[in-house]
Amino acid sequence: MGCCKSSFLKDAGSDDKDHRPHHQRRGGYPASANSLRQQPANGTDHSGGGGAGAGGAGGGVGSAGFFSEFSLADLRAATNNFSSDFIVSESGEKAPNVVYKGRLQNQNNRRWIAVKKFTKLAWPDPKQFAEEAWGVGKLRHKRLANLIGYCCDGDERLLVAEYMPNDTLAKHLFHWENQTIEWAMRLRVALYIAEALDYCSNEGRPLYHDLNAYRVLFDENGDPRLSCFGLMKNSRDGKSYSTNLAYTPPEYLRNGRVTPESVIFSFGTVLLDLLSGKHIPPTHALDMIRGKNILLLMDSHLEGNFSTEEATLVFDLASRCLQYEPRERPNTKDLVATLAPLQNKPDVPSHVMLGIPKHEEPPPTPPHPLSPMGDACSRMDLTAIHQILVTTHYKDDEGTNELSFQEWTQQIRDMLEARKRGDLAFRDKDFRTAIDCYSQFIDVGTMVSPTVFARRSLCSLMCDQPDAALRDAMQAQCVYPDWSTAFYMQAVALAKLDMHKDAADMLHEASALEEKRQRGGKGS
Repeated sequence: MGCCKSSFLKDAGSDDKDHRPHHQRRGGYPASANSLRQQPANGTDHSGGGGAGAGGAGGGVGSAGFFSEFSLADLRAATNNFSSDFIVSESGEKAPNVVYKGRLQNQNNRRWIAVKKFTKLAWPDPKQFAEEAWGVGKLRHKRLANLIGYCCDGDERLLVAEYMPNDTLAKHLFHWENQTIEWAMRLRVALYIAEALDYCSNEGRPLYHDLNAYRVLFDENGDPRLSCFGLMKNSRDGKSYSTNLAYTPPEYLRNGRVTPESVIFSFGTVLLDLLSGKHIPPTHALDMIRGKNILLLMDSHLEGNFSTEEATLVFDLASRCLQYEPRERPNTKDLVATLAPLQNKPDVPSHVMLGIPKHEEPPPTPPHPLSPMGDACSRMDLTAIHQILVTTHYKDDEGTNELSFQEWTQQIRDMLEARKRGDLAFRDKDFRTAIDCYSQFIDVGTMVSPTVFARRSLCSLMCDQPDAALRDAMQAQCVYPDWSTAFYMQAVALAKLDMHKDAADMLHEASALEEKRQRGGKGS
């Protein structure tokens, strides 16, 4: 696969068309708005495999790229035809959605999923729904219950996410009378959700709709995660808050719009929940804080087993989050900076603090002995990966240079010169210079090279930037959907992000693709 036109990476407003069959478009980003329109309403990914984002449909989903379009038939089968017995969350009349748990029925993929169902009235235009879903689907973080796919079929609008088996924070705090979440765990919940919000803000998705204790979920290891569903509006025009108006940001009541500052206000209400074990209206809590009745607000089930100094700091943070004027509230970085130093049991696993069994699930075993690249990635040996990429050079980019003579301008020559400088820096292990040079090549946008994305991905890993590395590895896959190297680089980046199960799944997918290609006689 070689240098090709950059329509693969144009944003959703592009008019360029992607003429590849739907089953070949497996990347983590949509090729264009037109490619979304061209996908069949019940389109599925028949590429096989099931990895970090496996969702799927038909003959299996592409874990690949983490994000897939699901068929309605497979989601019906997973949820027993959307049985009421499978409902795990149901909002009131004002919120047009309901969440089901489900289990995929494909023989190669039996993972549990969460399916959020909207009404057609909420999202009448399937293209808008798909584009919004793709935007949220780009996000990947260990503090999120990540989105792995969507479905638009007739009147149906559905989102598919990772399933979190250990219930919501609200149910742990408000309903389980015989179990109390200990103080250290409450501080961990607050930090992890702050980290999730900070990540989303840094990735250009700062708006979270109706943040509350029901949006905080616990995964199989008991770690708190923020539901990705709140990152997507409840409707095209956005009714964003379904909770009682007493908990709604004051500016939303004035203008009906969610802002990043509105999210901070809602985070303040979650802090109050964690402190009190009750759902207390912010105005009432602020009156008590101003009256120095902080201890009266604390959850009596804690029986005094908490640090008054730490509680006072959290109350102060909640008070700042709940300020009437949005500009007086802290930002997400402030939240993390305040909560991180308060973590007093960093080495105690979450499942121990929650009192739930430890989840044991062996990682998938690759179908054959790992190749040198697979072995290097499994050991996260960045030096070995670097040597392999240097040796391979641009072998996988050969053969598809589509530039016409008229397009061979000075700009193109400058761009290729930037790539050449990047290659020299990459060979000499000057990774920051290589990132700068490769970025010059990529930013011009006339040509696309999966090898450049893979090399810049490794450079980012060498510079301790795993988020950037993961994005580049996913972009390489967009250009070359079945390129094992793109999957291997995603596996390493995921491991660096401590998403080890997803990393193992991606390594398995990469190994299978490499074996398939070798069987086809195309080399490795």
